[in-house]
Amino acid sequence: MTPTLAAPLAAPLAARRAADDLAAVREQWGDLLAAIGRPPAAEWPPREARGFLDQLATDDRADDDLEQRPAERVGRLPLTIREHPAPLNLDALDAALAAERDLFDLADALAEQVQRPIRTDRDDRGRFTQDRADATDPARWHYQAQTSPGSRAYGLHWAAVWVEGRLLGEDPGDLFRPVPPLLLDHAAATAARARRHVERALGRDGRTTTLDDPCPWCAGPLTGRTCSGGEPVVTCSTGADCGAPVVRDDWGRRAWRGADLVGLFVALDAARRR
Repeated sequence: MTPTLAAPLAAPLAARRAADDLAAVREQWGDLLAAIGRPPAAEWPPREARGFLDQLATDDRADDDLEQRPAERVGRLPLTIREHPAPLNLDALDAALAAERDLFDLADALAEQVQRPIRTDRDDRGRFTQDRADATDPARWHYQAQTSPGSRAYGLHWAAVWVEGRLLGEDPGDLFRPVPPLLLDHAAATAARARRHVERALGRDGRTTTLDDPCPWCAGPLTGRTCSGGEPVVTCSTGADCGAPVVRDDWGRRAWRGADLVGLFVALDAARRR
């Protein structure tokens, strides 16, 4: 089973919202696990929200080399919390544990109500035995037991993908029934809570911060913002009179987003050195 790229039109609104929240958790999970191994820092954007921008701002490599960097970094990230070394950021660790626990428990609850039990057969002696192929179906969610972690062994990413498939009604034959409305509401609330845990720990939960340094081009105040599901943005309060080489936002302020933040970080660093 693979993640659904677009929710079917027939999926309830709550299911589509939950799918968006689950996708956000999956996409930021590597950042959160990486944050566990770094001490928290009082800076803006939060180090975890900058992604690769910090390194781009201090490294003058060629563009083709820079394009390879995100893949190289992701390849070194731990896949699960248990693969992580000793934690240095306890807030990030707490958020990861809470999100993982919530989604694992949600997958258990969904499997209990919508997943068909394993088929049984009679052998030539009349004894009931489990259908081996049905029991090992890769689409099936397996519960945790004393001797096995079940599907939890595959980590939060798989749990999120599996839950999304149930909520959006992916068609795996007769293995799953539709999710009841009350359980769908519970799943949507759980997915939203997991996303809040992750984004709060990464500083992507909609905070606004006045930067200590003024604008390198006009000396006006700079304001940094993060938002849930979006990229950080810095705006200059001077407005249209600021000569920074970036576009203006809807209110006429110079605004740095995405790759433009690299140039701002470089300019701020240069101004501090003068």
